[in-house]
Amino acid sequence: RVSISLSQSSGINAEYGEIDMTNIMALRNKFKDDFNKRHGIKLGFMSAFMKASASALTEMPEVNAFIDGKDIIYRDYVDISVAVATPKGLVVPVLRNVETMSYAEIEKGLNNLGKRARDGALAIEDMDGGTFTVSNGGVFGSMFGTPIINLPQSAILGMHSIQERPVARNGKVEIRPMMYVALTYDHRLIDGREAVTFLKRIKSGVEDPGVLLLDL
Repeated sequence: RVSISLSQSSGINAEYGEIDMTNIMALRNKFKDDFNKRHGIKLGFMSAFMKASASALTEMPEVNAFIDGKDIIYRDYVDISVAVATPKGLVVPVLRNVETMSYAEIEKGLNNLGKRARDGALAIEDMDGGTFTVSNGGVFGSMFGTPIINLPQSAILGMHSIQERPVARNGKVEIRPMMYVALTYDHRLIDGREAVTFLKRIKSGVEDPGVLLLDL
């Protein structure tokens, strides 16, 4: 807990970026069958974004913090809220201690939360206490958007649909599977430089999972 003077702008801001999904899609295609056999669950893309988010949140604790009155509350754990669509509407259960999880553990945790959400078996405590949110509008076909912060959290990452687009690589134009991402954040706690740096960490961790493996 750190006391501060909240004299700066109290507006909500957003930063945007795009991620080249080529490598993570190749990794998934290469190992999806073995992953399913070993862990009994499909390998998706959410685990890559959750893993990258947990790493970035650990490295940049201000994004994982929140404002309580005139105090900033820092957390030494990463509990990520995940938006899940159910027949009765959207719910946002929390996957806890993501910073300690492997890709397989994240996928299993997400699968469990999703099943319980669709079965109407979530308790209030399952949706309480998240430190950050990841929302995947791409599953509904959203190409671009600005997610709304899940208060009292200070930031939310929005994923969107994967679209093939022409991009420049080594002086040549190539068609690559690209995803737009958005970070909405509380400008009282997080400035633009930190928000851009955070998005770059997400981009790095998803485009090259070896960055997370080697703790780079």
